[in-house]
Formats: sequence, structure tokens, C-alpha cells
Amino acid sequence: MQPQMQTSSSPAINKSWRVWWQLTRPHTLTAAFVPVLLGTALAIHQTDIHFGLFFAMLIASLLIQAATNMFNEYYDFKRGLDNENSVGIGGAIVRDGVKPQTVMKIAFGLYGVSLLLGVYICMNSSWWLAVIGLICMAAGYFYTGGPVPIAYTPFGEIVAGFFMGMLIILISFYIQTSTITLTSILVSIPIVITVGAILLANNIRDLDGDKENGRKTLAILLGRQKAIYLLAGMFIVSYFWVFALIGMAYTSAWLAIVALSAPKAIRATKGFIGKTIPMQMMPAMKATAQTNTIFGFLLSVGLFLGYFL
Repeated sequence: MQPQMQTSSSPAINKSWRVWWQLTRPHTLTAAFVPVLLGTALAIHQTDIHFGLFFAMLIASLLIQAATNMFNEYYDFKRGLDNENSVGIGGAIVRDGVKPQTVMKIAFGLYGVSLLLGVYICMNSSWWLAVIGLICMAAGYFYTGGPVPIAYTPFGEIVAGFFMGMLIILISFYIQTSTITLTSILVSIPIVITVGAILLANNIRDLDGDKENGRKTLAILLGRQKAIYLLAGMFIVSYFWVFALIGMAYTSAWLAIVALSAPKAIRATKGFIGKTIPMQMMPAMKATAQTNTIFGFLLSVGLFLGYFL
């Protein structure tokens, strides 16, 4: 009897873990990992790395990103935007029956843990970071929460790029070096763009549904074709920016390694052309997120190679 009981409960346990894991929208978490790694790679050129601060910053960023995704899940459900057939969502509420209040409690719980990590970071760097950290958390909440969610406006890409790209990079750099340099700002720019590209790709995919629900995203204002052109332009500017920094001797030539991620960016752009059904655009959406991950990772590798070689 005992083996049978274990066998029957195992699928339920596995399903439960899958539900909670999908609720974090794991494909988006690299958008939090890459900036922390890049900020630390920049810092290694100036100081020895404090690994306690690195891991605290990394975990806090991942938790805030996961909580932001849960706020998104909750508020889109409350506004009637999500249903069991919606593409690109965790689906814990509409497909798996998780109570909306439970999702919110978990999200705020993740915020609580990130606050504790923030206290540790501030104790070892500067308490001014507490103010910046709270602003970041507020941006994560109001991205889909509040009376006028940022995600429903044309400014979603800019806000996401700034907070999830530049700000995380600069905080990660600052907690190691106690300063901000022009190079750290300049190197963060292409990540601002590629993080924004993830949101633009998401809005291209959801354009028709968002329009029906009264959103005013950048993709809606531009139209599908021009939004795809903008996405391609964002990728081009990101690569051009890195090579311009190399040409002006702001960074090592090793950063040219980011060119290896270009095929993924091309695939992402082509994947949207001629598509109008959200499910058909999922591979392009995935490729856009992968471009950000690979681009940022290779940028970090280039910085490490420039230091050690």
C-alpha cells in the first residue's frame, strides 16, 4: 500500500511546484540576473568583489522581478484581461485555481524578503540605496497596479528599461565600488534597450487584445508593422553602441563578443513579421528575451576577459 500512496501523490506535488514556478514567469527572470552580473563585471575592474553583496543583490533583484510578475498576474485578472486561454501568463489564477489574494500575499512576501536583503546591502554600502530600492519596488508594483498602470501606457518600455536595466546595473556597480562612473552608465545603455525590447515584443504579441481592452501601449500607437521596425532598430542600436564604445576606447575590444548573439536578435525580429496570432508570435517573444540574456551575458564575459587577459 505504501508504494501506491507515494505514486498517487507524486503527480500532485509535481503539479503544485510547476504552478508556483510558472507563476514567477521564469523566462523573465534573466532580465534581473543579467544587470546584476554586468554591474559586477564592471566593478571588477576597480575593486575586489564582495560576493556577499553580489548574491544579496542578485537574489533581491530576482525576488522583486518575480513579485512584479505576480502583481501583473493579479491585476490583469482583476481587470478581466486574463482568461484560461491567455498566452504568456503564469496562469495560476485562471487555469490552476489559485486564489488571487494568495498570489498577492506571496508577492508582498517576496518584497519582504528583498527588503531584508536590502538592509544587509545598505549596512555594507550606503543607506541612500534604501530610498532607491523602495522606488524600484514601487515601480514594480505600479507597473500593473494602481489607477493608471505604467504597462497600459506608451512608457512601459522606457520604465522597464531604466529600472530593470540601468538602475540595477548601477546599484550592482555602486555597492562594490562606492561610486558611479561614466563608463558604467554608458555600458548600461544597451541593456536598457534590450530590456525595453522584451516589453515591446510582449506588446506586439498582445497588440490586438490590448487594443480591445483600452490599453495605449507603444505598439498600439505605432501599429504592428512600425513596432516591428522599432524592435529591429533597438537591436541595431544596441550592437552599434557597444562597438562605438570599443572604438572610443571606453571599453575593451573583448566586448565585441556580443556579436555572437546577433542571430538570435535577427530571429526574434523575423519571427514577428507576417504574424497576428499571439501563439504564433511566442517563439519571437522567447527569442527577444533570449537576446537580452545572451547579449548581457556576453557583455559581462567580455568585461571579465578584458580584466583577466
